Amino acid sequence: MDIKVHIDKTITIEDLVREHPKSVGFLMEKGIKCLACGEPIWGTLESSAKEKGFTDEEIDKIVEELNELVTKEEGGSEKE
Repeated sequence: MDIKVHIDKTITIEDLVREHPKSVGFLMEKGIKCLACGEPIWGTLESSAKEKGFTDEEIDKIVEELNELVTKEEGGSEKE
């Protein structure tokens, strides 16, 4: 059974890292603040990415990559 995860740019950073802990490393690689960075985590993925200078197109790509990452991680144990 495939697990379908849907993350969008309106998710708060707090919810993202709580629900999908594997996203922390990805966010750190992108330079986006998160719990592990010790920075405040208020705001959405979109607002945090914009603070770091990402364009709307880049943010859409980040969202796409996050969905792929967490879907693979959360569904990966059910490979047949």
